Amino acid sequence: MDSCPFLTQIEWTSFIPILIAMVMGAVIGLEREIHQKPAGLRTMILISTGAALFTLVANRLADENASTRLIQGVITGVGFIGAGAIIRDRANVYGITTAAMIWLMTGIGIACGMGMYEIAAGTTLLALITLWGLSPLDRRITKHENNRRENVKEN
Repeated sequence: MDSCPFLTQIEWTSFIPILIAMVMGAVIGLEREIHQKPAGLRTMILISTGAALFTLVANRLADENASTRLIQGVITGVGFIGAGAIIRDRANVYGITTAAMIWLMTGIGIACGMGMYEIAAGTTLLALITLWGLSPLDRRITKHENNRRENVKEN
């Protein structure tokens, strides 16, 4: 006699896309967490997992137009979350990379929900290369811009 017959009726393989989306979110989230960015580990996991879940639900809808609209709604809604991550302070704007990562994690989650794991993994890898590989260049450009501004002020 099963203690919980409900658990035996669940198609556990349907959770694979969600689990893969969680892993992808964790990889990017860990990078953001290490660099002490506002949207870190938990946020990236939840965004990618939510996007995968909505995509799985959309795929099960009988109406293809409804599933497309559902995915469009997810992308639009996440755009508002990303916009909330952007802060303007006088001449500076902060959080654009965080907003872009929120948007990208949605795409990765959608790819997982569609079963496009190679695309999701490749995009995650490219995002890490962008975040890690371009950081030294970004620091160099920022330093150069700050020096240029100080030279303009002195003249």
